[in-house]
Amino acid sequence: MLLSLLLVFLGAVLPLGSEARPQFTWESEQVSSVDKCGYNSCPQTRDDMINVHLIPHTHDDVGWLKTVDQYYYGDLNSIQTAGVQYILDSVIPELLRDPSKRFIYVEVAFFARWWQQQNNETRESVRDLVNEGRLEFILGGWCMNDEASTHYNDIIDQHTLGFQFLKENFGECGRPRVAWQIDPFGHSREQASLFAQMGYDGLFIGRLDHADKDLRLNQTNMEFVWRGSPNNLGKTAQLFTGVLYNGYSPPSGFCWDISCKDDPIMDDNHLNDNNVQQKVADFIKAAHDQMKHYHTNSIMMTMGSDFQYQNAHTWFKNMDKLIKYVNAQQSNGSDVNVMYSTPSCYLAQRNRLNQLWNSKADDFFPYSDHAHSYWTGYFTSRPALKEYVRRTNNFLQVCKQVAALEFYGGQEVNTLREAMAVLQHHDAISGTEKQHVANDYAQRLARGISGCQMVLNVGFSNMLTVGSSLGPPEQNFCPLLNISKCLMMESYDTVVVLAYNPLGREVLTYFRIPVLGTNYYVEDKDGTRIPTQIIPVSNATRDIPERKGTRTDHDLVFRGTLPPLGFYLFFVLRKAAEDVPLKETNTKEAEPKEDIILKNEHLSLTFDGVTGKLTKMQQLEDSLMIGLNQDYLYYLGYSGNNSKDDFQNSGAYIFRPNNSQAYNFSQTTLRTKEYVTMGDAMVREVHQQFSPWVSQVVRLYEKKKYAEFEWTIGPIPINDGYGKEVISRFSTNLNSFDTFYTDANGREILQRRYNHRDTWILNPTENVAGNYYPVNSRIFIRDEARNMQFTVLTDRSQGGASLRPGSLELMVHRRLLADDHRGVGEPLNETGSDGRGLIIRGKHYVFLETIAKSARCHRDLALQLYMAPSLSFMIGNGEQETWIQNWGVQWSAMKTALPENVHLLTMETWRTPGVDPIEDMGFLMRLEHLYEVDEDPVFSQPVTLDLNQFFKFGIHIVSEVTLGANLPLSELRRMGWDIIVNKQDTAKSTDNTLRVDNTTITLTPMQIRTFVVLQQDN
Repeated sequence: MLLSLLLVFLGAVLPLGSEARPQFTWESEQVSSVDKCGYNSCPQTRDDMINVHLIPHTHDDVGWLKTVDQYYYGDLNSIQTAGVQYILDSVIPELLRDPSKRFIYVEVAFFARWWQQQNNETRESVRDLVNEGRLEFILGGWCMNDEASTHYNDIIDQHTLGFQFLKENFGECGRPRVAWQIDPFGHSREQASLFAQMGYDGLFIGRLDHADKDLRLNQTNMEFVWRGSPNNLGKTAQLFTGVLYNGYSPPSGFCWDISCKDDPIMDDNHLNDNNVQQKVADFIKAAHDQMKHYHTNSIMMTMGSDFQYQNAHTWFKNMDKLIKYVNAQQSNGSDVNVMYSTPSCYLAQRNRLNQLWNSKADDFFPYSDHAHSYWTGYFTSRPALKEYVRRTNNFLQVCKQVAALEFYGGQEVNTLREAMAVLQHHDAISGTEKQHVANDYAQRLARGISGCQMVLNVGFSNMLTVGSSLGPPEQNFCPLLNISKCLMMESYDTVVVLAYNPLGREVLTYFRIPVLGTNYYVEDKDGTRIPTQIIPVSNATRDIPERKGTRTDHDLVFRGTLPPLGFYLFFVLRKAAEDVPLKETNTKEAEPKEDIILKNEHLSLTFDGVTGKLTKMQQLEDSLMIGLNQDYLYYLGYSGNNSKDDFQNSGAYIFRPNNSQAYNFSQTTLRTKEYVTMGDAMVREVHQQFSPWVSQVVRLYEKKKYAEFEWTIGPIPINDGYGKEVISRFSTNLNSFDTFYTDANGREILQRRYNHRDTWILNPTENVAGNYYPVNSRIFIRDEARNMQFTVLTDRSQGGASLRPGSLELMVHRRLLADDHRGVGEPLNETGSDGRGLIIRGKHYVFLETIAKSARCHRDLALQLYMAPSLSFMIGNGEQETWIQNWGVQWSAMKTALPENVHLLTMETWRTPGVDPIEDMGFLMRLEHLYEVDEDPVFSQPVTLDLNQFFKFGIHIVSEVTLGANLPLSELRRMGWDIIVNKQDTAKSTDNTLRVDNTTITLTPMQIRTFVVLQQDN
């Protein structure tokens, strides 16, 4: 079986973007005489004509106004007439009937479901269409993901899932060549970089700021090369990008779906209503109008839209006539040549030109479609769902790792993979779906999590019982630890906590376990008591409706060091009556005019004794100090009638405050409490109450270099008739001028400037909403003169801005009473289990560092936040001796930790088509360099490592593959493009050629390398 794998993947591997890779040519594609897919299947064009590539397509949202199931089956057509199964049922016969016809399909989540319901005869017919290039998969992800609220780990995973399905069922002809992000609401530079690393040759987008598009139209700059990582990955991350002229709709007057109102082409000369001449004239004019804004003699027209082609015959019959009658005009001097085509064929025509293209190195945020309509509200919309997705990704990575380490390839893992992939859709994690759809998304995650809990139960049991025939107690999970709820802790005197660390390096972490009362202590595997601290649950936590039924009233805090890619057991015991009480936490009310100071060995925070507000932050190691005020405020959402842009509402998509002022909740003094401990304390807290529905706990943990701000917001009151958008604002005395920085999907950092765009001169119309950007993991400002950086990390995606020098703000919650008229058709007015407005609990993590040291802080903590330890709970069964005799108490898959600048991004079971899935089940392994060029003097250097020096199991690398794992890297031939750049790329191409019998690899800054590996005996 190993030999068969080697035959599939054998060959020296060139790194993605290597200078050694030859220039793309059509002839470089290896196809058989039967398979004429890809660029080899493209129609003939004419050099002396305007070649119009008609693109028959449908855009099928994986949930939006209806759930995924409702969209597939065509249920609830009273909401929207849409049934995806009928689209595919209708298109396939049309393609089989006529070899000239073509169609592209995008959302694999829907196609995979349809495919499972087909008989073998239909499947073979569809394979023939794919092999002939007449049915082409574009993009190929499980969905068309959002680009603002998504984490790069999730983006990679959801595309890998789609690619895997296509490869297993259609082979090489199912591999997408073109990315198709036609509907997301703004576009991320990191997305372009990831697409390039997945092996795409080009990307087409549909939405960009109206002013940007107008300028590009006027300058004939609708197509360019996007430099996705100009300072790190260079050419590896470059991607040809085209802006679609009509969004993704057909030209006006040429929509022929059952939901369209345009006239069909009526060509019977015996009828009075014959309109062929007018239709042909209108189309030729539309072609010439579009041609003015593009280089060369080819244009692309998207013939389709949302959920269209439920009756494909209507579309194709009219397009057949359009092609016939427009092309017939060539004999009368027309220069328009129309044909059925695909985006990849259009792209191939572009590449043949060998011309010099403009380039772009920034992103497409924020997006606005009118002067007062900035789509920046969805950066925060449905904050509970956004946090749920982030936390579930964490759990999915744990599940995949344990399944791989236990050689388990069951459906339970795939159920959560599919649920998470669906949630990346641009109307899912974005928060722009109807409420019943959001509920369905959450239920899908819950079902997937339940299945993966079963996987972990079995996996951890196997890891614990090595050498023993007696199985340990069952694992239990507490998903509501963030609101101090865990029923397991109320029922047993001894609970064993298994803490699994999914990172490839050791971590020192703090645990907060909800308990009933204060009579608890913690022991390690040797029976040694671990220092603990018991803190009362805050009043805000007690009042959360979802805590109904729990009696826990304290948090038990302790810390532990976890092994890399492994677990450690902690024993939580209820104290007997005769035990000597441990020193517990006391509450001290702040004395009038007495400042409160929270301090550990790294930081000091000062709170004013009169106002209760934060006033100062000090970093002790480098003697840094800033004035710092942190406050919660709210914008009033504009409530108009959407009749014109001046009356635009704030809604699920759009953030539009009624003015630039953010309002304070109250001018009264904050209620502030300090929690201190007799003697040494692991954690020190200040509890703040800003209003009856806004509270916060500020914490400093021993040995940690950050301050934790845990906020509880809601229910947002609406009895005054106004929707509200709540922000946390940090105001410092740093001189950051008009500049701040945000991450792109959790990876590279982008510079932002107030009321500025790199691509065009901005005419500011919305000074607040127009300066909000997506913050997936961090936002910061710098004072270059004082060598200081102030950084805030988030626990989910949010919108953020710096509206004045020295200030940062993050939107944490939204509740609105009007729809913004962008299709969802209902206000963003979420309610909790008690029927009142939703209560949101979240955290911000705040750093103050020198600029040189800041990258280590925010890179390290951001990694630990999205790959946090997973906790499970077992009923205590005897003392530690019993566990030691029968089961393990700690476990690790690694001999030694990975370097601090290297991350094990992916470890999951992997099946290779044509290979025995039982005998030779392998891994998919991704390793990532965490730092950018020049970000850190040490950690930004390339790193070389031999994988077999790190893992306890032996590794045999079968092949290095593209980022999406659907092609051996040695076989990748991407199109080359000559570009104009403003400055030279600083990244160097590095030859990381890897032989299949070698496990030593090199990673350069921001590089991700993906391998198919097998375990072997060491």
